Amino acid sequence: MNVDLITRDDLDKFKKELLEEIRRYQQYPRKPGQETRVWLKSYEVRKLLNISAGTLQNLRINGTLPYNKIGGLMYYRYEDIQKLMDGDNNDK
Repeated sequence: MNVDLITRDDLDKFKKELLEEIRRYQQYPRKPGQETRVWLKSYEVRKLLNISAGTLQNLRINGTLPYNKIGGLMYYRYEDIQKLMDGDNNDK
C-alpha cells in the first residue's frame, strides 16, 4: 500500500490556492468600486434585501430563493437574488 503524508505546509499551500481560486470567481462587491461576486453568504443577502434571518429562512424553505450549503454556510447566487428582486420567480 502506498502512503502519502500531508504536512502542515501542504495544507497551507492548498488553502492559499483554494482561496485564490474562490476570489477569482466572486462577483458581488463588498465595497463600492470592487468587482462583483457570484456567490453571497446569508448575512450579505439579508443586508442586500434588508430582511431578517427568519425571512431568509422562509425564502429557502418555500423554494423562492435557491441556495447551496457548504459546510455549515448557506450560499446564494447573486443572479438568483437579482431575479427575486426583479419579480422573476419562474423556475428554470
